[in-house]
Amino acid sequence: MNSEFAVRSMRPGELELVLEWARQEGWNPGLDDSLAFNEADPSGFFVGSIGEVPVGSISVVKYGESFAFLGLYIVHPDFRGKGYGKAIWAAGIASAGDRTIGLDGVAAQQDNYRKAGFEPAYSTIRYGGVATSLPVSTLVAQPVLDSRLEGLQRYDSAIFPQPRDAFLAAWCTARKGRRSAVVRKSHKIRGYGTIRRCYEGYKIGPLFANDADSAAALLAELIPEAKGAAVFIDIPAENHEAVALAEGIGLQPVFETTRMYRGPAPAIPLKHVFGVTTLELG
Repeated sequence: MNSEFAVRSMRPGELELVLEWARQEGWNPGLDDSLAFNEADPSGFFVGSIGEVPVGSISVVKYGESFAFLGLYIVHPDFRGKGYGKAIWAAGIASAGDRTIGLDGVAAQQDNYRKAGFEPAYSTIRYGGVATSLPVSTLVAQPVLDSRLEGLQRYDSAIFPQPRDAFLAAWCTARKGRRSAVVRKSHKIRGYGTIRRCYEGYKIGPLFANDADSAAALLAELIPEAKGAAVFIDIPAENHEAVALAEGIGLQPVFETTRMYRGPAPAIPLKHVFGVTTLELG
């Protein structure tokens, strides 16, 4: 290992570099994910660098005092096999303190994660393709208004393990290539979702809803934003209604991960998770 190697917090502009590495790995991040990622936890992003040159990365985003989520664990191909990844991993894990840590692991790495104390909780299947139709719902979703995020943040905190208000304020703000929608009944929120432009097509996430009818209304509102491009949704496999919705609009399984936790697993009502927010941040 090079004597100049050190792990440190990311500097401005380095998260964009790491997301480009993620694109090269085929992870297909959103075109403007860095803004909201930084808002989630500015102290949660690290690089391993040799001098001034970043060679690897990890994010361990802390949500409150009891939960953190690990992602963006990448060593640049030119620097693999030299021990840098282990050092970056150790620094990231240490930054979480005694919080439970979640991650979404591909099959090839799950044994390594188990050795590091992570246990599987459920499978997530990415459904993707060009939607052949829009789902039918008895409800109608509406665009999210930036001035009305408070209720949406409360709704989210009943599903996601910890509040993430600053992240959602950035994630759900409408801008080019990004839209969010909310569905209500009797003035009460029954679900919300976001679609964003990625390097390939669009991803929908989160897609949180009380039931399949509410999720269908959100999909009917969001999918037209893709304008015929491919759409991808990461769905917990045990949410059979979500799987049926995806298959009903012509999407097919294209990728699979397993949600794993180090520490007590949070109680997540998966029946309300019709689409995971992002595999990088949970």
